[in-house]
Amino acid sequence: MKPLQPFNPLTPWEIAATLDDLCLATIAVLGDFCLDVYWPIDRSASEISVETGLPTEPVRSQRYSPGGAGNVVINLLALGVRRVFPIGVLGDDPFGRELSRLLQRPEIDTKGLIVQPENWATHSYVKPYVEAHEQSRLDHGNFNRLSPGTEALFFSRLDQVLSEVSVVLINHQVIGSIHDSPSFRERLGRVIQESTDVCFIVDSRKYHEAYAPAIHKLNDREVIRACGHPANADEAVPLDLLEQAVGELHARWKSPLVVTRGERGCVVCDGEVMLQVFGILLMGKTDPVGAGDTFVSALAAMVSTGKNLNAAAFVANMAAAVTAQKLFQTGTASPAEILGIASDADFAYRPELAESPHRARFFKGSEIEVIAEPPSALDIQHAIFDHDGTLSTLRQGWEKIMEPMMLRAILGDRLTTVPLDMFHHIEADVRTFIDRTTGIQTLEQMKGLVALVREYGYIPEAKILDEHGYKTLYNQELVELVHARARKIERGELSPQDFEMKGARAFLDSLHTSGVKLYLVSGTDEADVRDEADVMGYAHLFEGRIHGAVGDLRVDAKRVVLERIIQGGGLYGTKLLVVGDGPVEIREGRKRCALCLGIASNELCRYGLDLTKRTRLIRAGADYIIPDYSQLNQLRLLLGL
Repeated sequence: MKPLQPFNPLTPWEIAATLDDLCLATIAVLGDFCLDVYWPIDRSASEISVETGLPTEPVRSQRYSPGGAGNVVINLLALGVRRVFPIGVLGDDPFGRELSRLLQRPEIDTKGLIVQPENWATHSYVKPYVEAHEQSRLDHGNFNRLSPGTEALFFSRLDQVLSEVSVVLINHQVIGSIHDSPSFRERLGRVIQESTDVCFIVDSRKYHEAYAPAIHKLNDREVIRACGHPANADEAVPLDLLEQAVGELHARWKSPLVVTRGERGCVVCDGEVMLQVFGILLMGKTDPVGAGDTFVSALAAMVSTGKNLNAAAFVANMAAAVTAQKLFQTGTASPAEILGIASDADFAYRPELAESPHRARFFKGSEIEVIAEPPSALDIQHAIFDHDGTLSTLRQGWEKIMEPMMLRAILGDRLTTVPLDMFHHIEADVRTFIDRTTGIQTLEQMKGLVALVREYGYIPEAKILDEHGYKTLYNQELVELVHARARKIERGELSPQDFEMKGARAFLDSLHTSGVKLYLVSGTDEADVRDEADVMGYAHLFEGRIHGAVGDLRVDAKRVVLERIIQGGGLYGTKLLVVGDGPVEIREGRKRCALCLGIASNELCRYGLDLTKRTRLIRAGADYIIPDYSQLNQLRLLLGL
């Protein structure tokens, strides 16, 4: 089998065309149909039981939703699938009747839901909550035993459904499952082998071996365990070990595999090729509950419409990202929501390399790290530069101004009195937010701050500022720092070189002399960018092509300039260079097929490698990483200048 290769992302237009076909899909869901039960406890109404002498646990309200295979069905409906055929076993109990009621939809044919009156309880998971904290769960159905009569009826119903569907999705995830019966597994295995006109997809916690001739959806830890290796739940599975294990299982089962890796995306093994689908970079908080069901539902739906497995996994990865952003719920993903992510998706590229500096490869004895193989021919005509941290360090230390400013905005008068553990929790949230949003417009960051202030609830709604108000507070502190440094340059106490990334001016001069048009693009306000470029002494090299934020979130300078260059002259790939120290400009360049040069420099020293920046830039999609511009000759050679 060929070595693992990255999958080239589908365009938003390709994804839209794929989603349009979902209305044609017909799918059977065979497996463990469960009911999730939510009971919030309100002890304000508790009393002492006369019978036991113990305090009661009053349930304020009740909420029920389909779980297990039932949640897969709901996900398929959210995707717009034309017809779904659930096939499973329920108990003759109130939970089973409630689950049947929840699945009574025009798009669902429920004739395959069989009731076994004895020795079967509907799989139900009762989750009591006290003040939003989940208590010990009450599980029903762990002692189920499938009767011979129910098994026979089950396969009779399955046989009737097979002619109606193109895909059967086999679900297994509970104790007391229908799959626990050896005779059931043996009969289902025969059905899979004999039903050559139907595609079977297996999502099982421990019975993949019984259903070998099918498409297998597993997570990375399940793959490792299936090959006899230990898998720590708290540690990511190394990609090289996963690649070896996937190859081993493919050889053993002689079937395709789709392996999910959480935020790292997924791996698809279909015949001779193994492809890596990169994960979606999500800015806000995430909750993985339900994302696995969404992934396998979207995978089955895509396959049902005739899409190849690689494209199906790519769209399924998008769908799972939608669900992961829905907090405190078992979410679903609609075509519109998937398209919303797809229209401007940011991927987390090469996570293993990003986290492993020892794996770096360098260009001809230099310190220039090569992430992607250089194109055979380069003809760079346009070069777009970020400013802060890329060319200039006049704003070095902005994070140390933004972080305490955000903490004051969130906590207000509680800044010094909030419990220490909560303070550290909020502090970690703020640092993560700043890390993820480095390089975007300040106004966009402040909009995120407004959301954080509301989320934590320490500030009354009437006293919460809008993004413009918080930006004013932040700029007041930052501008004071920048102006103090600029005044020192004007007085001759310091020079522009004291705030310049090592070799930056020489690199700009070199590009300019070579006839490359230079652009300076920043998330900082445009007037400030122009002033600071003047102070640094290189504004003239950009010949007026200096762009920054204009106080309107709908106008993103980096995107606008990239689109203007590409649409104006059809320039991209080998003709367009994007240089930056933040993930935003690198991601925007990557989306437009530009050559992306990341500068991961220590801003305090103005030279040398900053490993944190290196990680960010590789994940954003940089083709090369440099610690500074000091190796100008090698850099010119690499770029074909």
